[in-house]
Amino acid sequence: MIMQENANVHAPDRCIFLVTGIMASGKSTVAQLLAEKLNRGVHLRGDSFRRMIVNGREEYMPEPSEEAIRQLWLRYKITASTADTFFEEGFNVVVQDVVIGPFLGEFVEMIQNRPLYVVVLTPNEKAVEEREASRPKTGYGAWTISHLNKILQTETPKLGMWIDSSEQTPQETVEEILLSVKKPEFGKIPNSGNQIV
Repeated sequence: MIMQENANVHAPDRCIFLVTGIMASGKSTVAQLLAEKLNRGVHLRGDSFRRMIVNGREEYMPEPSEEAIRQLWLRYKITASTADTFFEEGFNVVVQDVVIGPFLGEFVEMIQNRPLYVVVLTPNEKAVEEREASRPKTGYGAWTISHLNKILQTETPKLGMWIDSSEQTPQETVEEILLSVKKPEFGKIPNSGNQIV
C-alpha cells in the first residue's frame, strides 16, 4: 500500500481493507478518508450493489425472507469480486459495508487476495444515535441500534482490529488504523484462495 506523499504514516504495499460496523457507525466517512490516504485508492461501497436492484429488491430484515438472504449474499459476492478485480489491477481497495454476525467470517473468505485487513468500528450506542440523528438519510427502521449492536458484540467473530470510535473524529480513526496496520495485533487475515502479490 503506497501512501500519498503528504501522509505522515507508513503501511505495507498494496492491500485490501474491509471497514465494517453497524449502520451510522462512521464506516462511509472513515472508508473515504482512508482511501484518500492511499495512492491508487478505491472506496468500494458494498451497499451500492443493493441499490442497483431497482425492481424486485428485498431488504434484509430481522426475520429475512429467503430472497432477501439470497440478495444479501449476491451483494457480498459482487463486492468481494470487485475488490479483487481492483486489487489485481494495481489498486489499494477500501471495502465498506455492514458485514456483521457470522457473515463476517464468510465474507472475508470470499475475498481471494491478501493482505486483507478487517477494521470493525464499534462506537457506543449513544454515539451511533447522535450520528444517525445528524445524517440526512435514515438507516434504522425495522432494525434498532441495540439489536444490531447486540449482533455485532455477541455474534460477530473477533477478526481484525476493533475500534471504539465513540470519542474520535473520523480523521483520528483513520490515523489509528494506519498507525496500527503493521502491528501483529492488527490481525491480518490469513491467505484464502489464489493470492495475487
